[in-house]
Amino acid sequence: MIARVVVDVPVAAVDRPFDYAVPPALSPLVRVGIRVLVPFGPRQVIGFVVDVDEADGKTEAAGKALKAIAAVLDPEPPLTEELVALGAWMAEAYLCPRSAAYQAMLPSALKARTEKRLRLRGEPPPLLAPSAEEAAFVEALRRRGHLTFDEAMKRFPGAAALMRRWVEEGVLDVFYAAVDRAGTKTVTRVVPAVDPEALRRARDALSPRAVRQRAVLDALLAAPHPPTLADLLAAAGAPRSAVTALVEKGLLHLVEEEVYRDPYAAASFAPSSPPPLTAQQEAAVCRISEALASGQPHTLLVHGVTGSGKTEVYLQAIARTLESGRQAIVLVPEIALTPQMVERFKGRFGARVAVLHSRLSVGERYDEWRKIRRGEVDVAVGARSAVFAPFTRLGLLVIDEEHETSYKQEEQPKYHARAVARWRAERHGAVLVLGSATPALETYAASKSGRIERIVLTERPGGGRLPTVTVVDMREELRAGNRSMFSRRLREAIERRLSCGEQVVLFLNRRGYATFVLCRVCGYVAQCPHCDLSLTYHLAGRMLRCHTCGHAEPEPARCPSCGSPHVRYFGAGTQRVEEALARTFPGIRVIRMDVDTTRAKGAHEVLLGRFRSGEADVLLGTQMIAKGLDFPNVTLVGVIAADTLLRLPDFRAAERTFQLLTQVAGRAGRGERPGEVIVQTYAPEHYSIRLAQSHDYAAFAERELAVRRKGMYPPFSRLILLTLSGRDVRAVQKAAGDVAARIRRAVDDTAQVLGPSPSPVLRVNDRYRFQCVLKYKNESLVKPAVKAVLAEVERALSAQGVGLSVDVDPMVLW
Repeated sequence: MIARVVVDVPVAAVDRPFDYAVPPALSPLVRVGIRVLVPFGPRQVIGFVVDVDEADGKTEAAGKALKAIAAVLDPEPPLTEELVALGAWMAEAYLCPRSAAYQAMLPSALKARTEKRLRLRGEPPPLLAPSAEEAAFVEALRRRGHLTFDEAMKRFPGAAALMRRWVEEGVLDVFYAAVDRAGTKTVTRVVPAVDPEALRRARDALSPRAVRQRAVLDALLAAPHPPTLADLLAAAGAPRSAVTALVEKGLLHLVEEEVYRDPYAAASFAPSSPPPLTAQQEAAVCRISEALASGQPHTLLVHGVTGSGKTEVYLQAIARTLESGRQAIVLVPEIALTPQMVERFKGRFGARVAVLHSRLSVGERYDEWRKIRRGEVDVAVGARSAVFAPFTRLGLLVIDEEHETSYKQEEQPKYHARAVARWRAERHGAVLVLGSATPALETYAASKSGRIERIVLTERPGGGRLPTVTVVDMREELRAGNRSMFSRRLREAIERRLSCGEQVVLFLNRRGYATFVLCRVCGYVAQCPHCDLSLTYHLAGRMLRCHTCGHAEPEPARCPSCGSPHVRYFGAGTQRVEEALARTFPGIRVIRMDVDTTRAKGAHEVLLGRFRSGEADVLLGTQMIAKGLDFPNVTLVGVIAADTLLRLPDFRAAERTFQLLTQVAGRAGRGERPGEVIVQTYAPEHYSIRLAQSHDYAAFAERELAVRRKGMYPPFSRLILLTLSGRDVRAVQKAAGDVAARIRRAVDDTAQVLGPSPSPVLRVNDRYRFQCVLKYKNESLVKPAVKAVLAEVERALSAQGVGLSVDVDPMVLW
């Protein structure tokens, strides 16, 4: 038998399947999608089996025996055959190694690494006058069976010469082993080894001094089911030695039982029933159901205003999917995966739901993934990587807030979950539902051209109205003498809500206290020593921090440049707004939600739960509070600085501004009382802000599409961003020029090549960056040409210390 294996070596030259012989002992285990350990050059590496051929284990050309698979790493294939095919497609679509695509599909617990180990081949020869370290090395090998090479060199450096000699003589075997982060959780149960009557007789026959053994048997006989060892010992008030003694007497067995780590074991979810639908919701569910029944792949856009009940449409569509015997995946942005969302899905579908997101531990995510792989659940709810949930009967894929940039992976492989979901829907004959109040312009344009179907929800259930939006020109506030961060209109609106017991959401998409620190004498600005970015001041610990590389340093008492004490803090972050709220509104209760306050596991749930229960008047936060939250008592939303995104060097800046304003405005007026939104800005005339005020997505889309058409940006072209980086700025610049010239020759006139040019942020984490952007329409001509160039330059760039990152369909160009 021959297995074709893609090795986990992310180098273009070896990005193809290699043939390996399958030893007879392993042939029952080797299947498509399983991970194996294979010899590759001088070492052993992990690989993925992508095909199996019933052959004799020799190459066809020369009859030469193939190298054999060394080990199989999984009892069952972690990748289905469909996911193996998906990985091949991703490699072509995103110009990434196939192994990187496969690794992205695995839970963190299965992302194994290999380590070099040493072991004795039989009894070692006697040593004449061994040193203390050599004797200790041999004893450690005998006692433990093997040592890792790194451990051996660290603990016994004086035995290095002996190790080398014994390897050459064949006394020591050097081998590689895979080290998984995976680990199933088990509990020890105590099971009677005899029938209950025999156990009672044995209890009565115990010595009067065996008080604790008798207590253990009493507790076991009283238990309705075999208890865990810990529970039994607690019930009996006995030590483990009492159970050990009963095991030795043949009365009890200890049985290891696998259990799942359930992140929601302590939570209770009240079962919910489907509420009545509005006419628009009913039409949406019926259309999705018709598409499901057809058995053909469909992509539908559910374009619904904020609060229009899109989630209920998803829930009822999922119910119909499950009734047909098929399975569903629901993707939500990571920041929107709140307890509220989990509660709605668990309340409706109970134990049939697995939840996958980064706030779970590695073990919890692994167990949720195993439930999916074993077919024990039918619905997966999670962030971006949940798109790879290994279901085999997919009927429905839902991407909520489909415009969110978090659906794009920023590390290799740089896939977009929307494109992966579309591929899987095609493969399964499934329905892909894209939902948003502010669809990505690429999605909206596809619906306008008829390539996907658009379903519109314009009403809020219960007759609720969209909030009124007021735009405040902060330049006028300054002219009127108001230098605070709250406009007069917003301050008065907050006071009204405080007086009548209603709640407020305040949004500012900058964390920290101040965005930069400046000396008012010489103009010095505190910069990150590793990035071309200013440091943000954080009140907690009085530290300056870089939000890109993580560098931190204490706040300066004096200017490091001129020694002046006149160091001041400029620009407002959420910490500064929190301080200003306490100063302006004495006694106000504020909950702040940003990266700094939500690092701890469960912090989101705790903070949102406190706000929901009325423990705070104001929820202040960054974009993590802009969507997915439904608080009926919130009647006012304030946007502190609406134009921060407009200043970024990004062709999507206007789109993101409109989307964020529309989403955060949608948090107001979701109950019986009307909502109000106050947007503070220094650019009130900008069309993204003006049209967000009137909730006019169609007008915004037409205006922005005209701008995109003129610049030939998506959806009127495709983009590839090439970023070269390294520690030597001249080497990077030279390499970027060479790569750009090669690509220009390769693509000829099928693509426009821009650059190379310095990246908008030239230095990040001590690496200088230059970039090149391709604009193109014909994918079949451009991608193979780019891929060929990348293979040509890979080795030369590595020798120069220059890295090359490829981003197909990038979300940002900096």
